[in-house]
Amino acid sequence: MSEPKIEAYDGPAGGWGSARSLAEILTREEIPVTGAAMLMKQNKPGGFMCVSCAWSKPAKPLAFEYCENGAKATAWEQTRKRTTPAFFAEHTVTELRGWSDYALEEQGRLTHPMRYDPVSDRYETVSWADAFAEIGRELRALDPKSVVCYASGRASLETSYMYALFARMYGNNNLPDSSNMCHEPTSVGLKASIGQAVGTTRLEDFETADLFLFFGQNVGSNAPRMLHPLQEARRRGAAIVTFNPLRERGLERFTDPQSPVEMLTRSSTRISTQYHQVKAGGDLAAITGLCKALLAADRAAEAAGRARVLDHAFLEEHTHGLDAFGAFCDAQGWPAIARRSGLTRADLEAAAAAYAKARSTIGIYGMGLTQHRKGTETVQMLVNLMLLRGNVGRPGAGICPVRGHSNVQGQRTVGISEKPELVPLDRIAAQYGFAPPRDQGLNTVEACEGIRDGTVRAFIGLGGNFVRAIPDTGPMEAAWRRQRLTVQVSTKLNRSHLVHGEVSYILPCLGRIEVDEQAGGPQAVSMEDSTSCFHGSKGVTKPVSEHVRSEPWIVAELAKAVLPPNPKVDWDAWAGDYAKVRDAIEATYPDLFKDFNARMFDPGGLRKPLKARERKWETETGKANFVVPAGLDADPDMPAAGPDVLDLMTLRSNDQFNTTVYGYHDRFRGVKGTRSILFMNAADMERLHLADGEHVDVATVASDEVVRVVKGLRIVRYDIPVGNCAGYYPELNVLIPLWHHDEQAKTPAAKAIPVRIVKGSQGAAA
Repeated sequence: MSEPKIEAYDGPAGGWGSARSLAEILTREEIPVTGAAMLMKQNKPGGFMCVSCAWSKPAKPLAFEYCENGAKATAWEQTRKRTTPAFFAEHTVTELRGWSDYALEEQGRLTHPMRYDPVSDRYETVSWADAFAEIGRELRALDPKSVVCYASGRASLETSYMYALFARMYGNNNLPDSSNMCHEPTSVGLKASIGQAVGTTRLEDFETADLFLFFGQNVGSNAPRMLHPLQEARRRGAAIVTFNPLRERGLERFTDPQSPVEMLTRSSTRISTQYHQVKAGGDLAAITGLCKALLAADRAAEAAGRARVLDHAFLEEHTHGLDAFGAFCDAQGWPAIARRSGLTRADLEAAAAAYAKARSTIGIYGMGLTQHRKGTETVQMLVNLMLLRGNVGRPGAGICPVRGHSNVQGQRTVGISEKPELVPLDRIAAQYGFAPPRDQGLNTVEACEGIRDGTVRAFIGLGGNFVRAIPDTGPMEAAWRRQRLTVQVSTKLNRSHLVHGEVSYILPCLGRIEVDEQAGGPQAVSMEDSTSCFHGSKGVTKPVSEHVRSEPWIVAELAKAVLPPNPKVDWDAWAGDYAKVRDAIEATYPDLFKDFNARMFDPGGLRKPLKARERKWETETGKANFVVPAGLDADPDMPAAGPDVLDLMTLRSNDQFNTTVYGYHDRFRGVKGTRSILFMNAADMERLHLADGEHVDVATVASDEVVRVVKGLRIVRYDIPVGNCAGYYPELNVLIPLWHHDEQAKTPAAKAIPVRIVKGSQGAAA
C-alpha cells in the first residue's frame, strides 16, 4: 500500500487508465505474458467463462471479450504466487487475523488441504482422506438442521446441483448463498410481480432499445463489458437516463480500449443523456414521481385528443391492480416526493418525458435498489413503471437486474435455495429415492442469527468469504468461534479461514481457468449469465498444485463421507464425468435444460425459457401485478434524521470485486493508497464543522445498545447528495446491524445506515 493520495480523476471509463491498470496487475501477479495470452480465451467459444461478473456472453465475441475487472479477476486467480504449508508454519492464525483482506489473498493460491491445530494456533497439512474422514464424523454427529451449507456465486452449475442434492440428502434446506446478500429482493419481487424470479431481457434487446433507465448500478466497475452495447446504443441515438447518488464515471463517459482511433485521439462517448443524483434510498420516491408524471400526462393527452402515453391495450389484457396503483401515485404530493428522492419535480418530469417518448425501454438496476428495508417494494416499483408502457415481454424492452458473481443466478436455477417451494422436490424424490426436507431453510441473515444464538453448529462454505461479507462484523466474529465445525472450500486465503470453529478445515480447489482432468478426461463446466443463458467453460491452464481438487470432486467426497450409500446416486461417476451431472440436471429440470450436453457450447449460450418474456404470467392472478408500496420511504424505520445523523451507503472501489480487494486504487473516485475513506457532501462537512482530509470515527445510530464504530476514516469531499455519505464494503460492514435488512427478502440494508460522525480519531479503519 502506497502513501494515501486523493486526487480527482478526469479520465473516462475504459481508455488508457484501464490499459495501465491491467498491465500493472499482470506484472504484479507475475504473469505479464501468459496472462495476456490467457485473456484471449476469456468468454470465447471453447475457452473459459469469466470468474468475475455474470454479464451476458455474446454469440459473436469481441477480439478482447473481457473488461478491466474481469482481467483483474483472471490475473488474481492465476497468479504465480502460492500460499504453501511453509507459509502457515511461519504465521499463527492470531497473527494473520491482523492482516488486511488484500494482504491475505495476495499471498497467492492455496496448495494443500489444511487443518487447524489449536495447540500451535496454526493450520497444518492434512491428507484429503483424513480430512473427509473427520469432517464426515463431525457432520454425522450433528443435527443436520444445525448445519449451514453456503455457496458463493462462482460455483458451476454442476457443482451447485451436487451440493444442493448433498444438503437435502443430509437433511436440510440450509442453502443460503450470495443472492441473499444482494439480489434476493429481485427473486422475491419479480416472482410476485411478473411470475418469474429473474429478468426478462436478452443481449439482443440492447440493439433495439430506444431508452435505458439505470437505477443504482455502477456499470463502470461492476459490469464493464455492458459499456460496449451501451456505447453502440448511444451512437445510434438511444437515450440513457441514470438515477444514482454518486456520479459514476462508467455512466458518464467511456473510451473503448479496443478502438485504436478512440485510444489515439483520447475521445470518448457520453453515456448518460440525463443524470439524476437521487438520494440513497430515494429511488422508491423517484420512481413514484415518474409514474405520477406519466399518469398525469396520459390523462392530459386523453383530454386533448392526442395519442395516449400509457399502453392501455397491454394494461387491459395483461395487468392487474392498475387502479389501486394509480390512486397511490395520485395521493403522493410532489413536495414529499422531492424531499425523499432529493430530486425536483422538473427533474422527474424530464425523465418521465424521455420515457414517454421512447418506443422500447430497458430498466437496469443493481444493489442501489435492493439493499434497503423496502428493497423488494422498490424493485416492484420499477416493474410498475415498466408495465405502464408495456415494456415487458417485447423486443428491445424489459427488466434487467445486473447480477454480480458469475453464476449466482445459475446456482439458484439448479437448487441452491433455502426456499423449498422453488425446488422440484417431488421430482428429486422420485429421481433419487429419498424424502427431501420440506421445511424452510436458513437464508444468510437467519444463518447469522443461528450462529449468534448457538443453534447453528457447523458451516460449510463452498467458496466466498462469508465472515467478511456479512453485517455486524464484531458480534458475528465473536459468535463464529463457538461453532463446532467450519469447512471452507477456497482458492485463496481469506478472513473466513481465520475466524473459525473448534474444528476447522481449508480445502483448496481448482479455479475455473485450470484444466480439470478427471477419470473421464478433461472436464467442462457451465454457468448462467444475467440474461438467463447457460454457457460452457473449459479450463486452459495447468493446475496450481497436484494437491488441489475440483469442486465437484470435493462435493462428491463430502457426500460419500457423510451419507449412507444410495444406489441411485453414483458420486464417483459424477466426479469422473461432469456430463453425467448435466444429464441429471436435465432430468430434474427438463424444461430448462433440454439437450444440455449437446447445446452447452451454443454460440450465445443455451437459453433458459422466460415465460414473462412471452407475456405468460405465472402469478396468482394470471397477470402481471401492479404492487402498491406502503409509502415513499425505502427505509422507513431509520431513526428520525437529526442534524448530526447521515445516511451511509457502502460501495465497492474500482479495484475490487465483492470482498476481493485487488489493490488500493479507486481510480474513478481519485483515491489511492487507502480504503479508510468517508465520502461526504461539502454542505454536510461545513454544517458539521469537518474539514477535507480530517480523520473521524463513524458510529451507527441504533436503539439496540450494540456499539458499532469504525475509527480513523479520512473525510473526502465528494459529489454526493446532502445528508448522505459513503464508504467501502466490506470494511464498513461492522456498521450494519444484522436486523437492518429487507423486510421480505432479508437482504442486508447496506445502502442506508444511519450514522453519527465523531471528530478526532487517527486510528485505522476496521
